[in-house]
Amino acid sequence: MEKKQHIAIFTTASLPWLTGTAVNPLFRAAYFAKDGKRDVVLGIPWLSLKDQGLVYPNKITYASPSEQEQYIRKWLEERIDFVPKFNIEFYPAKFSRDKRSILPVGDISEIVPDEEADIAVLEEPEHLTWYHHGKRWKTKFRLVVGIIHTNYLEYVKREKNGTVQAFLLKYLNNWVVGIYCHKVIRLSGATQDYSDSVICNVHGVNPKFIAIGKKKREQQKNGEKAFTKGAYFIGKMIWSKGYKELLKLLRVHQKELAGLEVDLVGSGEDSGEVKKAAEKLELPVRVHLARDHADPEFHDYKLFINPSTTDVVCTTTAEALAMGKIVVCANHTSNDFFKQFPNCWTFNDGNEFVKLIHKALASEPAQLTDAHIHDLSWEAATERFLKTAEIDKPLERKLSRTTSNYMSATMSLQERMEDASAFVHHVASGNEISRRIFGAIPDTLEPDEVQRKELGITDTPKKTTPKKQDGATPDSLQPDEVLRKDLGTTNTPMKQAQPN
Repeated sequence: MEKKQHIAIFTTASLPWLTGTAVNPLFRAAYFAKDGKRDVVLGIPWLSLKDQGLVYPNKITYASPSEQEQYIRKWLEERIDFVPKFNIEFYPAKFSRDKRSILPVGDISEIVPDEEADIAVLEEPEHLTWYHHGKRWKTKFRLVVGIIHTNYLEYVKREKNGTVQAFLLKYLNNWVVGIYCHKVIRLSGATQDYSDSVICNVHGVNPKFIAIGKKKREQQKNGEKAFTKGAYFIGKMIWSKGYKELLKLLRVHQKELAGLEVDLVGSGEDSGEVKKAAEKLELPVRVHLARDHADPEFHDYKLFINPSTTDVVCTTTAEALAMGKIVVCANHTSNDFFKQFPNCWTFNDGNEFVKLIHKALASEPAQLTDAHIHDLSWEAATERFLKTAEIDKPLERKLSRTTSNYMSATMSLQERMEDASAFVHHVASGNEISRRIFGAIPDTLEPDEVQRKELGITDTPKKTTPKKQDGATPDSLQPDEVLRKDLGTTNTPMKQAQPN
């Protein structure tokens, strides 16, 4: 009997937070496991009650990981037509208020036993490894594939001293992704570039939207009027998510767009300001509270307008196309994947935007073909991932489990330099002072007592000093004299990092 592949997917968020890094890895795990040829585990963050209240909507909290897992599986089963068999493992994490992100605590690779460690998929690898202190991912797993979801540089540029921060973050991201990933997949060209990375949209669309699109296609084939409403935009209501660009286009060209009605749907920090700006327009622009994009309220809209240029791959654009709508969006690298679909129309400036809006209002969407539907599906996204990541291709492990995790004198110079670089990161990430300097949450080298109790971690906490790694040789925390000579290291050996 052929041995099954073991695939472990690690991500930075989990339901009920409806963010891309919670939803897409969940679908990925389900579709990897669909044919039964792989053993799949999904590693997601566990937040204690205090942090749950800061992250999850509508004051939703869970007393235990099993309770949250039950919610996640129910949510998934309501959206797919099969019962996937994969495991969900929680790793300890905490919420960073200043970064508005969930950060791992301790060595999260430990949720996968060494004997099952084969292929790892790191969703947002830079995010997962900024403060990683533990086994080196490339050592533990035969293949590590990083999927770049977010352009963190663009977010950082908006902060105080953003240009300087973005410059430093660019090199930090390149560093950790390079030493921890064998392959890097960028969802679009709108992300930070990485050496030897490949651009490929390995995300699919929630099957609910494809089902809606098929119903609309049947209506079109039967000669029925499938779309009876006009234009809309849906998204988190903050200026950077396309609202600023859209309202500016409507304001500048409102005379040329006379007769256009637009519904804006969403909730967020800028909801009040967006509503005030919409009310100042001569055009009828209505603002509504957020709701699920699959809600029947949206089925009959014909035109989805999305001028945003801050997304990497816009989920709502994919959903609108799957539902058979015309999409008018910016001619931007984040939309390159969508340009293959006949209902995706892109504009370069305001004049082109006006022409496309008029054309869309006077036209009917092209009927989706089976090929279009497949290309938007999670089945196709899984095929693209397997092809791009080459997970079936043998990959020689650069580091043997029987040698030091961080040094090997028999390697080529390039490999040894990468190994030395990983060693430096390991030492720096094991020091509480350096961790705090680079923005880590204090005291997150190991799970605290509350997290250990909630996750059922029974072994005693590890020391915070760098220690012998799995399979490491004695005294391998520092390079010996032979290795120091090989690497040209002239300074005296570093002291072991001590906690603050």
